[in-house]
Amino acid sequence: MGPPLPTENRVAVYHSNRDIRVETRPLAPLGPGDLLLEVGASGICGSDLMEWYRRPSAPVVLGHEVAGRLIAVGDGVSDFQVGDRVVATHHVPCLACRYCRTGRETACEMLRTTRFDPGGFAAFIRVPAANVAHGVLPLPEHVSDDAASMVEPLACALRAQRKAAVGPGDSVLVIGAGVSGCLHLLAARARGAERLFASDPQPERRRMAAELGAEGVYDARAPAAEAVRGVLGRGVDRVIVCTGARAAVLDALAAVDRGGTVVFFAPMGPEDELPVPFNRVFWHHEATLVSSYGAAPRDLAEALELIASGRLDVDRLVTHRLPLGQIGRGFAMMLEAKGSLKIVIDPRLNE
Repeated sequence: MGPPLPTENRVAVYHSNRDIRVETRPLAPLGPGDLLLEVGASGICGSDLMEWYRRPSAPVVLGHEVAGRLIAVGDGVSDFQVGDRVVATHHVPCLACRYCRTGRETACEMLRTTRFDPGGFAAFIRVPAANVAHGVLPLPEHVSDDAASMVEPLACALRAQRKAAVGPGDSVLVIGAGVSGCLHLLAARARGAERLFASDPQPERRRMAAELGAEGVYDARAPAAEAVRGVLGRGVDRVIVCTGARAAVLDALAAVDRGGTVVFFAPMGPEDELPVPFNRVFWHHEATLVSSYGAAPRDLAEALELIASGRLDVDRLVTHRLPLGQIGRGFAMMLEAKGSLKIVIDPRLNE
């Protein structure tokens, strides 16, 4: 017999970006096939900060970039046992519908309805049986919880780059060098991209982009298209837009080369519309516009392999680790976007 399981759970309840309340709730019981995970790292994602997207669901426990250790397993679970370290994802596809069968797993209805209970910003989470079947991976002991919490966002980047066919010899411009943009730089290099460029308004993020191998790093307060074209003598093969700023999207359309691809990795505002210079972008340049949302099990497996093998050093992107009680501070730091890149919440830390 192991130690008794906790009966209460500390959770961070989101009401708005400036109003996140830590509460104590009864711990949800496990059902057949479920797992109980003690959270070791839960990353704050840029999507957690989009109030227009999050507030309609409030009050809610957010958090979906999670790693930790199992403290209980439900009836019928055979692939995992108490004590295992795992990474878990909150959205999982069914792998059986027409979307999944044709490689469009992130369009699956089940992927858009599955989630953790209550959410990743908690001391413990119940991982439902559906997620256990398709969204939990065992962690090698040498992979830190912080690095493991980056598996999900890296998987999203890998899926986007596969859709855009980023590959050997490509030139790539990443607009928005927050943590998503930095993961895209790392992933593009791993896929064989030859020349990397980045644009961001924050000097700290520009410095990180340069450290990650971007040969040209530009202040996003001015368009990067002309500068990159001056370096290459042409447009960029792949442009990845990691911000919803209208100016960034227009910059991407101006920067892409003939026959190149623009990847939209971040949403614009809910009411935003964008006039596209149709003839120049499509008819004359024959550019391809690609959007990408989420990740599938195969993307998660690839992301973990890249991290575990040491090919991608994601630990360096974590700038702050905070206890659950300081999650409001973490949100404020992310909103300010100065002096921080990736902020990880560790509920085990003392306040």
